[in-house]
Amino acid sequence: MTTKFKIAAIALACTTAFNASAAVELYNNDGMTFSADGLVNIFYSSSDTDITDASGDTTNRKQSRVRTGFLPSYIGLNSSNQVGDYKVATRTSFWVSLSDTDNTRGAEDLGTNTLIDVRQFYATISGDFGEVLIGKDFGLFNRSNIFGDELLIGHGQTSNTWGLVDGKNVSFGNISTGYTYAFPKAQITYRSPVVNGFKLAVGVMDPTKFSAATPAVDAVAATNTTDAIAAIAATTASEESAPRFEAELTYNTAFDNGSFTAWVNGMSQSSEHNGVDNDQSGTGYGVNVKSSGFSLTASGFSAEGVGHVAGLDTFITNDSVETDGYLTQASYTMGANRFVVSYGESTVDAAGTETVSSNSNISYFRTVIPGVTVVLEVNKTEVDNNSATDFTAEENNVFSIGTVVTF
Repeated sequence: MTTKFKIAAIALACTTAFNASAAVELYNNDGMTFSADGLVNIFYSSSDTDITDASGDTTNRKQSRVRTGFLPSYIGLNSSNQVGDYKVATRTSFWVSLSDTDNTRGAEDLGTNTLIDVRQFYATISGDFGEVLIGKDFGLFNRSNIFGDELLIGHGQTSNTWGLVDGKNVSFGNISTGYTYAFPKAQITYRSPVVNGFKLAVGVMDPTKFSAATPAVDAVAATNTTDAIAAIAATTASEESAPRFEAELTYNTAFDNGSFTAWVNGMSQSSEHNGVDNDQSGTGYGVNVKSSGFSLTASGFSAEGVGHVAGLDTFITNDSVETDGYLTQASYTMGANRFVVSYGESTVDAAGTETVSSNSNISYFRTVIPGVTVVLEVNKTEVDNNSATDFTAEENNVFSIGTVVTF
């Protein structure tokens, strides 16, 4: 497995825009409020993986884990203050992983690997004009694709190819098998008021680098300023002369016993490296229909220069790399019970090497008491690659059972 995906497995953890949907109000006085919300989950998972190498030999490995699911556990803090016609609000959320085991575990890894991560730290100013967000929040590209995933509070896929069987952090849900991840980014984003069911979000975001700077060791060791400047100039950092632009248009409407939601989102940026421009771009889209307990969702995306994952610093790729994917899901909710069937697939075409990843899922969610949900899942992930680098094929079967507590 490449270093690229080892890092991805550690760094990734998809999330949702719960944003205090079930928040506990701690203070409310004269237009000023303060609240907290949170989520804790833990899953037992048992995986059975067959990996076939370029020579046709198959290796089987079985692994049992007690680990975090698709979402890390988190706690969020929210405030709001009504100032005349304007509302000023803040959101901060801290995310942790409960997964400890890793296949590269060594003496330096002893202890827990909670990986505290601040994914949201922003303020909003809203009024009749709409809303402006300043700070760090999730991106807009593929945002609704993820937030609309029926498996969001579940477990999802744990492909060995992407380093997830032994990973310290989370499972992938349907990342790399239907959508890419809307990584949190420093941003300035405007959201319009709702007009006839439509709402537009446009964001200017910190760009994603094509290549991080190589540490200028020679500059530190240099005995004169001229050599130090030359060493720094020789680093391989990419150059981003413009920020990353992302946008999303959503449409919502309700009808008797149901609702209809549709969205389209996209992103664009340019990153120059060694005199070569690499332009990353992508478009996501989807629809969801709910009626009388049934929910049907179909979403997809198409992109250049983002690979399977998208958005993490130095994880974007050459713009000749083309990626597309789709996710289809159906669920039925009956009282405290929700049943889900799901299939997602992503294809990456890089210089003639095509990698296809898919995930089939059957899930059952049971709300035991308000705020406590038990989840049972069966996932089958398949990865096929027509090159002979690390593997030719993988089949990963996972059974998981877990509990999710929210407040």
